[in-house]
Amino acid sequence: MRKDYLFTSESVSEGHPDKVSDRISDMVVDHFIAKDPFARVACETLTTTNKVVLAGEIRGPVQEDKEEIISKVRDCIKDIGYEQEGFHWQNADIQYLLHGQSADIAMGVDSSGNKDEGAGDQGIMFGYACTETPELMPAPIYYSHKILELMAKGRKEGSLPGLEPDSKSQVTLKYVNGQPHAVTSVVISTQHTDGLSPADVQEIVTPVLKQAIPAPLLQHLSDEEYYVNPTGNFVIGGPDGDTGLTGRKIIVDTYGGAAPHGGGAFSGKDPTKVDRSAAYAARYLAKNIVAAGLSSQCTIQLSYAIGVAKPLSIYVNTQGTNTIDEAKIEAAIPEIMNLSPKGIREKLQLNRPIYEQTAAYGHFGRTHNSTSGAFSWEALDLVSDFKSLA
Repeated sequence: MRKDYLFTSESVSEGHPDKVSDRISDMVVDHFIAKDPFARVACETLTTTNKVVLAGEIRGPVQEDKEEIISKVRDCIKDIGYEQEGFHWQNADIQYLLHGQSADIAMGVDSSGNKDEGAGDQGIMFGYACTETPELMPAPIYYSHKILELMAKGRKEGSLPGLEPDSKSQVTLKYVNGQPHAVTSVVISTQHTDGLSPADVQEIVTPVLKQAIPAPLLQHLSDEEYYVNPTGNFVIGGPDGDTGLTGRKIIVDTYGGAAPHGGGAFSGKDPTKVDRSAAYAARYLAKNIVAAGLSSQCTIQLSYAIGVAKPLSIYVNTQGTNTIDEAKIEAAIPEIMNLSPKGIREKLQLNRPIYEQTAAYGHFGRTHNSTSGAFSWEALDLVSDFKSLA
């Protein structure tokens, strides 16, 4: 393993066109799960200049709820902050193309008789954790998220006037002996009101940068490696400037490239889709393994076949940081947690309307809300089980 290197991750804000699409798709998931915890949802959203297109397969009152869902789409856009000529919550044309779920897919997924609920599709899912931050997340993606999260908060509260919803960040960290040592470059690109110069925008966002990243990591950042709106102007943005689609920011959603990704997106999918639920389970397991002190890094892979309940494989890689044998950890995982789709849903209580809030600033490294059940996969209630292996 290399010990000294540079590594970069990026994030995008809730106003980025792809994230607008993710949020709308997850709103649809929450809408149907709130009415029926076992609803099936696969919703894709396209956003472009003053237009939103919803498409996908639903098991639920898909046509009866059409007007209610269209109204909630407008609420999403309004909450994000779009009241622009090219994309406005009141004026956007919303096309509703949701329809019923395929009976063939339902047959493979549903439980019946002695058959347990099967996975909603084949695929591989990864989870990851490390000790770089208290949240057990890779530092570059964690800080990239934090910058944009604070910018959005300030924009909505009015303390950062001039900023508009669409923005991106990128953080490069120098690692020494395998640990974050210094930020070597930062890129912040943010949509803004007409008339602001890059220098004006830099003056607005620099306090946010200093709030988001610990001062010791920023002390070597030079002015030459701090880029704010490097194209010079960013007035036209959001879906008016670039088309957005659900599921295009899967690396932003996970670990910023610091860990493998199976390729499946999360947003718009109910928890029978293992693209989502098994990725949450893999993060849950990896985080608890690291928190238990069994390793300082942990990557977990799970694989599934459509209609089959049990995972086909479980793989653990601690990148040489393990304190006990990796094979022993692998063997213990199915004893500690039932990794069938039903087992994951029940353990993490995923049949609740908790998904809209996951659509921006990452699905991992967030705070577990014990009241709503959101981000249950960030809980550390398996630490004692894994500690017992040592």
